[in-house]
Amino acid sequence: MKLFSWLRANEPTLDAATQARLRQLPAAKSLGECSLREQRWVVLDLETSGLNLNRDQVLSIGAVVIEDGAIDLGQCFERTLLRPGQSVNPSVLIHGLGPSALAAGSDPAQALLEFMEFVGDSPLLAFHAPFDQHMLTRALKDSLGYRLQHPFFDVADIAPLLCPQATLREAGLDDWIDHFKLQVEERHNASADALATAELALILFSRARQQQIDSPLKLQQRLGQWKRRQQSPSF
Repeated sequence: MKLFSWLRANEPTLDAATQARLRQLPAAKSLGECSLREQRWVVLDLETSGLNLNRDQVLSIGAVVIEDGAIDLGQCFERTLLRPGQSVNPSVLIHGLGPSALAAGSDPAQALLEFMEFVGDSPLLAFHAPFDQHMLTRALKDSLGYRLQHPFFDVADIAPLLCPQATLREAGLDDWIDHFKLQVEERHNASADALATAELALILFSRARQQQIDSPLKLQQRLGQWKRRQQSPSF
């Protein structure tokens, strides 16, 4: 009985309105054979208090939507999460999230719920997605008791898959921005980085279609094959 009491104590306490909104969230869709252009994508970037997957916290979320083969600037999301008493380390200040920005933030549970309402049933794109996926998954579980099941695509993997001729090793977002000569006016905050990632993704989707990869499912399959080859020992 003590075990179950401990489990209940770790579940977030949510009011009835929040619980009702959670129940109304659509389930994530399985990837289908629609074209890359037809698919609605949510491109996100997180700013966190550090890089520790188990200790650090999500501080802000920025996201844009790719739909009908273009970035829809009418569908943007930006929230700073308010965490009372949170200290600010130097890495946070780099991203412009000083004490005043954090103090003006939103309640984490409400901000995260609003984000999932924004996402709907769409797949997610991010640069170095495993980090964002882990941090978002943990934040949703801790704040809402919500289990994230949406497909996540890593643009850092899609780029070398589709551009094997690029002589870039362990390239970051800035490296790919320079490679494609993208004009990015702002970087290093969640919304700006999400927009830069979306611009890169559009170029990559065009490359994918040229290589007969024209559905989210086929892209996922090709990524899986590519990653297995990368992990295979070479002789």
